[in-house]
Amino acid sequence: MQKNKGLYWFRHDLRVTDNASLNSLARNVESLLCIFVVDPRWFKPSHYQSAHMGKHRWRFLLESLQNLDEQLKERGQALVVDYGEPVSVIADYIEKHQIKHIACNFHSGVYERQQWQRIQIQFPQVEAATGEGHSLFFNSQLPVPLKDLPDTFTPFRKKVEDISIDRPMQAMDVFPSVLGETIKQWPETISKIGHDLESANNQSTDYPRLKGGADAARAQLDYYLFESDNITSYKQTRNGLDGWDFSSKLSAWLANGSISSKQVFHEIKRYESERTSNESTYWLYFELLWREYFYWYALKHDSQLFKIEGVRHKKPLTTFAPQRFAKWCSGNTPYPIVNACMNQLNATGFMSNRGRQLVASCLVHELSIDWRYGAAYFEQQLVDFDVGSNWGNWQYLAGVGADPRGHRQFNLEKQTQMYDPNGTFISKWNGASHSGPLDDVDYADWPISWQ
Repeated sequence: MQKNKGLYWFRHDLRVTDNASLNSLARNVESLLCIFVVDPRWFKPSHYQSAHMGKHRWRFLLESLQNLDEQLKERGQALVVDYGEPVSVIADYIEKHQIKHIACNFHSGVYERQQWQRIQIQFPQVEAATGEGHSLFFNSQLPVPLKDLPDTFTPFRKKVEDISIDRPMQAMDVFPSVLGETIKQWPETISKIGHDLESANNQSTDYPRLKGGADAARAQLDYYLFESDNITSYKQTRNGLDGWDFSSKLSAWLANGSISSKQVFHEIKRYESERTSNESTYWLYFELLWREYFYWYALKHDSQLFKIEGVRHKKPLTTFAPQRFAKWCSGNTPYPIVNACMNQLNATGFMSNRGRQLVASCLVHELSIDWRYGAAYFEQQLVDFDVGSNWGNWQYLAGVGADPRGHRQFNLEKQTQMYDPNGTFISKWNGASHSGPLDDVDYADWPISWQ
């Protein structure tokens, strides 16, 4: 008698706790294949001159997958890590093992949704199920249809901040048996990637806690709340530029799903119940709502998220000067605070929220570069890249997105005096050093505006 076989496709939900989609599949099959697919296209430059994934996020992803594998093995399972075009890889496993059930968590990304649709079309006989594990709220909980999502954040926040949020689901103690002869050796998969293992594991000493995986995520959540009580001053410190304690640093684990936003929310509530509740403890939830807004924003606006005119259909006056963009990327502009932030990003994969606003404003306003090139570079470099938050925030700064004021520009000199008055951050990250003029050609020789 043929066993009831299931395949679970991990994507941006690299955890066993609070993973309802995984649990549901596991309860309904006799044997299970857990897989993550590394797409070779992640490491190839796009037409914006940046790849989807750079070495810092690749290192963080590797650590997250290794920890996920450990957690699965504790429960009688294991993680297969394969390499190739995701739909083709998943299709091969479905056919080879005669899979009857497949599941994953819903992804708001355009390409990720298309991939899932292709699998369903190719295998109509396979029972396919998706969970909603990357958001605070279920689609059904939204107070308005997705098409009526507010154009700006504040109306959204006012509508949703009092909605009840489900408690995180515990991990199953034991999963069904491993399906098939298993298991592709990780070095075989990883050796095909452009970033070698030594480079990927060369973690910055500036942020040693920024290590991938659900265990590290849980440790950081406990540290920021219950060990350090840093959450009680979050609103006052959140605009810091460097260091570990000024912000929660949870965004990287939230981005790849090593921890869920629901887990974070309920730990905030537990802290408020057991310790104290103030404006700062609320503000961490406030930031989770910003992340939530951009999750639904990406889903509503689909491919418009990546177009120069943004969701406002307002085409900015811009250009693409390759040399200016290259100098911005390498921290070699006339603006020391921008250089320091970019040097920090390139060395560590981290940049503060304040820093991101400053360097984005510089690219858009001082350098007059197409904002999408900056968004793509962030996508490559940031450990905590999340499609909705990244591209939505860049639209916001470029004046083509969710900012009610539009085209917000920061005074870089004033911002430097506010957030680095003694030049400590600029000195540490060598921001004052830059070489040559910004342009080697006259303004009249610039490329024409992007059409």
